[in-house]
Amino acid sequence: MTDPRAPSSSRDKPWLIRTYSGHSSAAESNRLYRTNLAKGQTGLSIAFDLPTQTGYDSDHPLAQGEVGKVGVPVCHIGDMMTLFEGIPLEKMNTSMTINAPAAWLLSLYIATAERQGAARSSLNGTTQNDVIKEYLSRGTHIFAPRPSLRLTADVIAFAYREVPKWNPINVCSYHLQEAGATPDQELAYALATAIAVLDTVRPRVPEADFPQVVGRISFFVNAGIRFVTELCKMRAFTRLWDEICRDRYGITDETLRRFRYGVQVNSLGLTEQQPENNVYRILIEMLSVVLSKDSRARAVQLPAWNEALGLPRPWDQQWSLRLQQIVAYETDLLEYGDIFAGATAIEAKVAELAAGAREEVAKIDAMGGAVAAIESSYMKRRLVESNARRIAAIESGEQVVVGGNRWTETEPSPLTTGDGAILSVDPRAEGEQIERLKAFRASRDAAAVAAALAELRAAAAEDRNVMDPSIACAHAGVTTGEWSQTLRDVWGEYRAPTGVSSSGSGIEGAALAALRQRVEAVSAKLGRRVKILVGKPGLDGHSNGAEQIAVRARDVGMEVVYEGIRLTPAQIVNAALEESVHVVGLSILSGSHLPLISDILTRMRAAGLGDIPVVAGGIIPPEDERTLLAAGCARIYTPKDYEITRIMGDILDLLDR
Repeated sequence: MTDPRAPSSSRDKPWLIRTYSGHSSAAESNRLYRTNLAKGQTGLSIAFDLPTQTGYDSDHPLAQGEVGKVGVPVCHIGDMMTLFEGIPLEKMNTSMTINAPAAWLLSLYIATAERQGAARSSLNGTTQNDVIKEYLSRGTHIFAPRPSLRLTADVIAFAYREVPKWNPINVCSYHLQEAGATPDQELAYALATAIAVLDTVRPRVPEADFPQVVGRISFFVNAGIRFVTELCKMRAFTRLWDEICRDRYGITDETLRRFRYGVQVNSLGLTEQQPENNVYRILIEMLSVVLSKDSRARAVQLPAWNEALGLPRPWDQQWSLRLQQIVAYETDLLEYGDIFAGATAIEAKVAELAAGAREEVAKIDAMGGAVAAIESSYMKRRLVESNARRIAAIESGEQVVVGGNRWTETEPSPLTTGDGAILSVDPRAEGEQIERLKAFRASRDAAAVAAALAELRAAAAEDRNVMDPSIACAHAGVTTGEWSQTLRDVWGEYRAPTGVSSSGSGIEGAALAALRQRVEAVSAKLGRRVKILVGKPGLDGHSNGAEQIAVRARDVGMEVVYEGIRLTPAQIVNAALEESVHVVGLSILSGSHLPLISDILTRMRAAGLGDIPVVAGGIIPPEDERTLLAAGCARIYTPKDYEITRIMGDILDLLDR
């Protein structure tokens, strides 16, 4: 009998090696992709900008300041063709991080491939297409959960027949961990989402085809710094998914029950302080998803070491790419079977995680499934609570962050100094994209566009699959905003629960008690309770920071106004006026801080609110910090400012003066 721990006679194939990238414009991103592919990257992972992810064209008012910042803007088939110019799609494996408008971006991709002369059946890749986690973490949802799941099901029911090598969904646990999920929650909420998706798609496909549909479900996971726990989590994922497919859905073919997943390692734990340490963190996190053959990732993408500072340069992405290549090609990792088989400590931890996840899935089942747990705010509330405990542990020193809350003495890093230490999007890129969009609209056959949109509207209203009408829309020249607005007209929009309940986090301590006394004293001076508005301007849906500020402000006794994500500067200023707040806190992580915060400061002064202090947090480079302080911002906080209790003290200092 062969020992699986002995080296085999041939090496396994390495996983797909990717970097997650895209910015500024389709042409600029195309240059980046072709450069990375020439350096040995074996697949593409496309980052779309926030207007594209939320179904807006680049010239929509909500897109102001967001175009090309966290990804590439794609408004129509012309943009998509430019994005893949010189890249034959029938030979490429492409992952697209797109969710609410996944049906539309896949349609643009298929239409682009057809114009390249490629057959649909030749296409290989993935659309993320998991909207459930958008209500919990990233906030790029458009529609309510039920029509959103219907769109997901349409993509799956279309793709398994027409694009059989395509993964029509990545069920994402990645963003759950970024939102503070414990390993049990990450397992349970992702599996509950997969169950909701399969239950939705099952009536839309022939019963005989359902096992084939199950076999196309893939996952996208996170790998954090707790190496052993993360490795065991992946083995638990593999075991639990096999159980669900076999016992819940009756899938007898083992190959169709296989847990197929890609991974991006943790970005939440990357530090602005001593950022060079992030290289070690990224390597350790990657090992947890490639060392164990029985649960090895099929695709890996790594963040760059400096992503807590801003947009990485091509050199920074190259460094992450080389790390993957060294592990895959220089080590002997791929020559062995599963080196953890029979390890008792590993097996015990896997069993513990699986048991916790089963219990949580059963609880969600009893509520009526993942959609009910979203609508009741159960899952969101649990994540906000878990994240509050995580941050409190870092603040107290219980959870060590090297260079962050311990061993903070440091030498200046030569990697972060000088001009061009991080990549900045040219501020002209937004205007140039809008001009291209206007020219494209003017060149279209208006009658063909109208006819295609009418058919899309009819398909949505009549509960027909929207994929073929969407591909027709792509060929006709329909834009992202027009496609989304047509479905908004049918289904409406949705604002998800914030998870910031009327109660606090339950965290106690002497520091909080002292702050409560200060809040009482400052409130007495002001003549009423200190009141803070926490605002998320623009399209950035990463609300973790804003939620934790809101929760901690309530913990110390402040009155909190928090209305969730995706607000215009005008709405935020109007809320500050109507609510008579004492301070405004803004959270922006998308790189759009300069135009949005400047706009809010200007509007505050015009509304007679210039004496109300405005504080802001986000991934804000030092030069931008100086600009915003000069413009009138009272305080700027970046990822290094993890002590929320201290931030509360700063706010009270501002009000006390």
